[in-house]
Amino acid sequence: MIVGIETGGTKVICGAATEDRPHELVHDTRIPTTSPDETTAAINAFVDGLRKVEPVTALGVASFGPVNVEPGEPRWGWVTGTPKPGWADTDLLGRIRMAAEVPTVMLSDVASAALGEQTWGAGAGVARVAYATFGTGVGVGLCLDGRVLHGNGYPEMGHVLVRRHPRDDYAGSCPFHGDCLEGLASGPAVIGRWGSDASSLDDGSRSEALDILAFYIAQLAAVTAYTTGVERFVVGGGVLKTPGLFDAVVDQLPGVTGGPGASHAASLDRPGFLASPGLGDHSGVLGAIAAARGLLPR
Repeated sequence: MIVGIETGGTKVICGAATEDRPHELVHDTRIPTTSPDETTAAINAFVDGLRKVEPVTALGVASFGPVNVEPGEPRWGWVTGTPKPGWADTDLLGRIRMAAEVPTVMLSDVASAALGEQTWGAGAGVARVAYATFGTGVGVGLCLDGRVLHGNGYPEMGHVLVRRHPRDDYAGSCPFHGDCLEGLASGPAVIGRWGSDASSLDDGSRSEALDILAFYIAQLAAVTAYTTGVERFVVGGGVLKTPGLFDAVVDQLPGVTGGPGASHAASLDRPGFLASPGLGDHSGVLGAIAAARGLLPR
């Protein structure tokens, strides 16, 4: 059995699948992300329960970041300079007992989601796929020709600077930069600006929120395509569960990129460039399983 673990800012998803059907979770659970001690104790309890049923052959761990993913470098598996209280400089992988016992791979949560979506989801059959999440934070994972593009602490595209929406005077919620992309379009930014999540706003405020948020999300899609040539940009996370927001991003994208006449925006004009996650809330955990499966002999 292959185990995948995805730690997020508010929740952890743990799952397991068989080697012959790795895209189907046979066991899964959700754990609140609290302190490192409490959270990893619950992860270890889940894995220990699985081991009583069937041997575990490989482990994939995907984590919010910044996170060290390169096994040959110092502090492999550590969450580093995160703004999440209590988690900065945490040896996440060292706290998961199974990681010392079976072949193990470490990824960022968004890189894992990109791999999951390219392998079995909305990016299946597409050579260059990006996955962006807008939730507690903002992050982008890249999977180019089947290879996850990431290293210790990068990419961190949630902190790129974006053009301000003309009607947005919010100072920004990022503790490091204020009004970077994450500071303007993450879940905390939505609450800081409007006092609640976008789904709970009245019609007038929600219309404004959709316009402003879609403007920033479309800019991230454009910047990602300009720099990496991705052909599919999958966008998810809690903020994107706001009714109408995905369609608003589709509508904003031509204005952000210069429209069909802009030759530098060729990949963005393709049908289906923007997509919702095909794997729902399981993109990250299934990507961790896909990466762990790659460690096993064929």
